[in-house]
Amino acid sequence: MEHTTIAVDLAKSVFQVAVSHRAGHVDEERRLSRSRFLTYFAQRPPATILLEACGSAHHWARQLQPFGHTVRLLPAHDVHRYVRRNKTDRTDTRALLEAGRNDEIRAVPVKTVDQQAIASLHRLRSTWLAARTSRLNTVRGLLREFGVAIPVGAAHVVPQVRALFGESAPPVPILLQATLADVCEEIATLEANMQRIERQLEALARQMPDVALLQTVPGIGVITATALIALVGDIQRFPSGRHFASRRRKIHRHSVGASGRSASKATSTCACW
Repeated sequence: MEHTTIAVDLAKSVFQVAVSHRAGHVDEERRLSRSRFLTYFAQRPPATILLEACGSAHHWARQLQPFGHTVRLLPAHDVHRYVRRNKTDRTDTRALLEAGRNDEIRAVPVKTVDQQAIASLHRLRSTWLAARTSRLNTVRGLLREFGVAIPVGAAHVVPQVRALFGESAPPVPILLQATLADVCEEIATLEANMQRIERQLEALARQMPDVALLQTVPGIGVITATALIALVGDIQRFPSGRHFASRRRKIHRHSVGASGRSASKATSTCACW
């Protein structure tokens, strides 16, 4: 019995589609505008649709499933290995078709709206945390130029700077004081934003039994537990604890936001989990 596989290269406006009725062959290619995309698939009989697990992939997968299609999200780093010659929309769809034939490539589960909402809270928190770290390091570096050394710890920076302004003869030039005050206000705002998200996550945790269960594991708190629920989902999809452990390290970096670069990288790759 013939089974159709359709590869889609996602985009903001125009989607490249490759249809294959036989393994290893492309029988039809189309370019669809965003307005025609869902209509095209609504009119087709059920098929296997291959998408690269990237930005907007989970959204489109949820939109396509009600039409009876089986949607598989393939990790981008696995699909990339099958791209031949120059990377174009056409070669991307052909790479998806080839990657889809490899049984060793594990598809990414389609995330629910709630999972993506929680993941979005974590991304925002990580972004604000990276921005706060950057501002704190900048303030420390600037003050060292004037002989002011601030003790280790983020909590010391803003109070120390404000205390300097109260001295009779502050070591920081007047020209710089107003700007440093603005930076301190920005840091305080970033911290308030982070705390607001943390309160949201704590409220969600009280309503989610799985999060409460995860928190019984030593070393796992609300932040890590909610990140695991949002980004991992069904843990049974991992063949062993070793496979899960590598993902867990990435999730931990994503949730705590150790640095601006790590948070940014985690944000760009979290669709692949």
